[in-house]
Amino acid sequence: MVTINNYKFFSLQELCSNLVSERLPMRRSARTPSPCAIGGLLELLTRPWTMHILWSLSTNGPMRFGVLRRNVEGISSRVLTERLRTLEDNGFVFRHYEPTIPPAVTYGITDRMKDIEKVLHQLEALARKWQGEAPSAAGTKQTPGHLARTGIHV
Repeated sequence: MVTINNYKFFSLQELCSNLVSERLPMRRSARTPSPCAIGGLLELLTRPWTMHILWSLSTNGPMRFGVLRRNVEGISSRVLTERLRTLEDNGFVFRHYEPTIPPAVTYGITDRMKDIEKVLHQLEALARKWQGEAPSAAGTKQTPGHLARTGIHV
């Protein structure tokens, strides 16, 4: 636990330990779901390319697979397909299939994702703020005296 300006911040492990009193033995072949709600959400969102996909769909609106692949630079078709299926299974992305020749498949965000979209916009604002800061100000060494003056108690 870390206290900053009288706010207490707990680690993910500390939060989840209160929810689960006993851990089940893990099998190598099967993945057990996280015992804590935030753990499962973070596990899903922090997979490679997932946030890139969600950000692109969130900012650009619904789009077809090929357009989405071009928007997310560097992602392979296989990984994009896998991530979109996972996001669709978890209710973050919808898939609209039109039986034309060639088939038209459009992906977009669901109402569930719109809740997370607010957090994404806050992260974007923070990233823009940090991008505008001078590198010397962002990289200053945090000494114990400095932390005490700023109200951070470790």
